[in-house]
Amino acid sequence: MGLTRVERAALCAIVLVTVAAGVTRYATGVPNGFTFAFATVALVGLAWTVSFAVEHVGEHYGPSITGVMQATLGNLPEFFVVLFALQAGQLIIAETAILGSILVNALLVLGLVIIVGAHRAHDGVMRFSSRLPNDTATLLLISTLIIIIVGLADSAHDPASHHVRAISVIGAAAILVVYASWLVPYLRAPSTAEPGPPSRLGVSTGIALLVAGGIGSAFVSDWFVHALQPTIRSLDISKAFAGLVIVAIAGNGVEHAVGITLASRDKADLAISVVKNSVAQIAAFLYPLMVIVSLLLATRLTFSIAPVYIGALAGTAIIVWQITGDGEATLFEGVALVAAFVILATVAAYEA
Repeated sequence: MGLTRVERAALCAIVLVTVAAGVTRYATGVPNGFTFAFATVALVGLAWTVSFAVEHVGEHYGPSITGVMQATLGNLPEFFVVLFALQAGQLIIAETAILGSILVNALLVLGLVIIVGAHRAHDGVMRFSSRLPNDTATLLLISTLIIIIVGLADSAHDPASHHVRAISVIGAAAILVVYASWLVPYLRAPSTAEPGPPSRLGVSTGIALLVAGGIGSAFVSDWFVHALQPTIRSLDISKAFAGLVIVAIAGNGVEHAVGITLASRDKADLAISVVKNSVAQIAAFLYPLMVIVSLLLATRLTFSIAPVYIGALAGTAIIVWQITGDGEATLFEGVALVAAFVILATVAAYEA
């Protein structure tokens, strides 16, 4: 059946916004605010493009594989934003972008998905498989553990605090092994989902959109980071708020759009899979991967972060496990997750 008229129009609009972001980036005399605005919209649009393509290419694979595909390709904007931020020496932006991606998905996006899913359910209770939520909580907790240990060593100024970089690299490698040991059996597990209707897109069309979205994300992320610092100064907002809220929300357009849409269609398992896979992948794959990759960059990333964010990650892991670990969630629990993110965003607004 191919693309609908609305989908074709949306893709054309995304191309135009992406071109506009590139033109304003390299044209002389154009305020950085225009580049920032166009790049932000383009990032969201490209994230939707990747999401749209993965949803159709991976429909017949079931929630597990489709969720991992969504998370992997949907997290491309975050990967490139963090990469270019580190290369530009913007360590706070890089750190809070990663942390923000975890918190945005685990609190804001998951909360909205639960609100929509619970409202859609006939009895007001959104039901889904409990395995992935519990696995995600484990991965988030093991990632938080090394952050807490490094934070305690820093605050105590003990001998280990002088070797944070080495501890971070070894810890990152260990967490990547844990993630791989979870991912392989998870993907091999048989799917219990009922087969849906055949995809409207051919495989070649879907792959073409995936490649275009990924390449576009790389370029736009560079333009976004370039325009971010001047925009922060002009708007008089903290770097922490920019990374934790603005960058994270812009880079997580996939999970926003797809998770909420799937929840509204009463596809609870797939909606939860998309969001939870993204949380697990950022915490246990993207963050440790960037710690190792940063060894080749101008600025090094470690697991040493501000105490307020250590508490935020630990609290998020606990509250997410408590709410979703039983495979059920109600509207008020979704509201509680969104409220937790609002509180954290408010704190970030007053951080340096």
